[in-house]
Amino acid sequence: MINSILNKFKEYDTIIIHRHNRPDGDALGSQVGLKEALSATYPEKKILITGDENERYQFIGRMDDVKDEDYQGALVVVLDTPEENMISDDRFRKGDFLIKIDHHIPRTGFGDLQLVDTSYESCAGLVAHLIFENGLKLTDNGAQALYVGIVTDSGRFRFDSVTPRTFEDVAKLIRYSFNINDIYSNLYLEDLKMVKLRAKFITNFKLTPHNVAYTKTTADELKEYNTDIFTISRGMVNTMGGIKGIDIWANFTEDEENKCIIAELRSNKYNINQIAVKYGGGGHQLASGATLKSFEEADMMLADLDNLIKENE
Repeated sequence: MINSILNKFKEYDTIIIHRHNRPDGDALGSQVGLKEALSATYPEKKILITGDENERYQFIGRMDDVKDEDYQGALVVVLDTPEENMISDDRFRKGDFLIKIDHHIPRTGFGDLQLVDTSYESCAGLVAHLIFENGLKLTDNGAQALYVGIVTDSGRFRFDSVTPRTFEDVAKLIRYSFNINDIYSNLYLEDLKMVKLRAKFITNFKLTPHNVAYTKTTADELKEYNTDIFTISRGMVNTMGGIKGIDIWANFTEDEENKCIIAELRSNKYNINQIAVKYGGGGHQLASGATLKSFEEADMMLADLDNLIKENE
């Protein structure tokens, strides 16, 4: 499988790299990291990245202006995306050949070649290992991007998915020239407005009968907060984590533009991925997400999460 992917990298003159929508640090880190590696290894090739942006991570790289004609005869690589309906920029279908590289639990397959390894803490970790084990070149910015992906998806190396291999690959990354302190400042230093918003979430979450913590944010409330959906949905979910007696927590955010509810689920002991999959989502055992039709469906999901605790007490 690895050799087949490497041969495809060599074969195509144009490679376009996608990842999931509403990108986090791992999606963008693995995307930018792979672009930098392929560009350094094959300077004669056109390597492009595409998808929606996330202002928080723009310090590691911006998306390219990819034209429709770029897809003609191109290799498309999709990173960090378990399901086809989650891919950002639906032009991925226009390419000549599609490779999927991911670390999420797969529900359905897509792509002509698939490299899926759920033992990795991050897709960036999988990409970094692929680069180092197969002699691909890497730039300072590429190493920084992969480091960001690993740090963010591993919870700053706190999650159970972290292994000795994680630190071995990180040790290779930090030999490159980038400032780790600047990365942490970009990722975790918050302005006063955000601290106050986080405090509001911490003090206003609710509990189900079996202590599933949850918050709901309507479109009107999102406008009041004057921030983007990602900051609320993915950014605020863990305000309910790390509290004794709370083993599952969920954050539901209304996306008015796309007429849906973004569900972010987390746990410190229960397999919540099965609940996410039931509602068309997916992810990892302890961190998953889904896109729901309404807050009524969110209530149904909450009931399932509550029942998960009840059945396993």
